[in-house]
Amino acid sequence: MTGYRFTVPLWQHQGEGSWYFVTVPEDVSDEITDLTEGSRKGFGSVRVTVTVGGSTWQTSVFPTKTGTYVLPIKKPVRTAENLLEGAPVDTQLELTDF
Repeated sequence: MTGYRFTVPLWQHQGEGSWYFVTVPEDVSDEITDLTEGSRKGFGSVRVTVTVGGSTWQTSVFPTKTGTYVLPIKKPVRTAENLLEGAPVDTQLELTDF
């Protein structure tokens, strides 16, 4: 597995639903793109295992039009880790299934 650690702010998607995300830094996104060429899933997603604080779960990161990836942070994690919009999120991300 390939892993990354970064701290970025939590933000809410302006649209339908109450989706919250962190944006994977550009240098990490570039490396993920290079490593997963030809093995990405639907919509260009990449399977990952994520740890934020004491919470660990499996999900996917999704590519954006700007070349970075976004990582959804589900409500149970936001609640367990007391994360509010704009809060820095110390994120450990491991690539899986590639």
